[in-house]
Amino acid sequence: MFGSPILWMRAIPVLLLATIPALAQEPPLFRSNVSLVHVDFEVTAPDGRVRTGFTKDDFRVFDNGKEQPIVHFSAGEEPLDLIILFDISGSMRPKVQEVAAAAREGVQELRYGDRVSVMVFNSRSSVVSPFTEDLEAVQRTIQQDVLNTRFGGATFIQSAAQAAAQRFRGESRSERRRAVLVITDNYGQRTRNEMTVVREYWEADALLTALIVRSAAVETLNTVGIIMNPARLALQVGVKGIAEKTGGDFIRADDAGASFQEAMRRIRTRYSLYYPLPESKPGAHRSIRVELKGDSKSHVRARTGYIAK
Repeated sequence: MFGSPILWMRAIPVLLLATIPALAQEPPLFRSNVSLVHVDFEVTAPDGRVRTGFTKDDFRVFDNGKEQPIVHFSAGEEPLDLIILFDISGSMRPKVQEVAAAAREGVQELRYGDRVSVMVFNSRSSVVSPFTEDLEAVQRTIQQDVLNTRFGGATFIQSAAQAAAQRFRGESRSERRRAVLVITDNYGQRTRNEMTVVREYWEADALLTALIVRSAAVETLNTVGIIMNPARLALQVGVKGIAEKTGGDFIRADDAGASFQEAMRRIRTRYSLYYPLPESKPGAHRSIRVELKGDSKSHVRARTGYIAK
């Protein structure tokens, strides 16, 4: 897909000092000393189905409320740098086998050239395997290392999401799309300010997608616990807000295997656009909004901002 050398740096904003890659419909676009903002996004219908077949002319992008010219656009699959982040807290124990089956099916969506790292978390986050293009090794890691680990402890989901984003910030830049897929029941404890975590994803040029896997027993216990102690609800926190602000999905896994595959497809098959960075003060928080022209019913899921460099 990437047939010629690419000299670039992906950042928020993305700094392209030589060549913008030739993706999908458009020929290469050459600019020098131009700072571009990069936005990955998807379009969903009112029933949640992903919509495809659009071109650059179908979209408008706004930065701090002002429309910007789209200088490059692509649609289709891109290779991935993916972190699969497994919740191994005590409440996930009843779903271990289902998660194992889901992981086997989901990894089938990976392609040659993808790089995958595996992490786990409960009250602490840890790296199980570094980034690798060996997809068979990824499957073995999930089946042997993740599922044989001891499930238990609290669910510090915000801290784990932040740790995953920080790993990307320590990786060299490439043309790969960056994403974190967290598999969790989403019953977490508040440990971070949500926007602090979101900014980490904006800085890393990454999105967070959450696959929510729950057992009926755990849901019942949680509901009873909230009824008995309503204050418990205020202490619970998940990652839905983080996923939305980074442009990722929040998928309830009624069928874990099929949902895992769907999450992987959604991460891989998205639109990308670039626009020139408006004049701004370094460190300023700027908002992003992408619209589908003439369609107020479909939803465009994109990150909602970035930190100017």
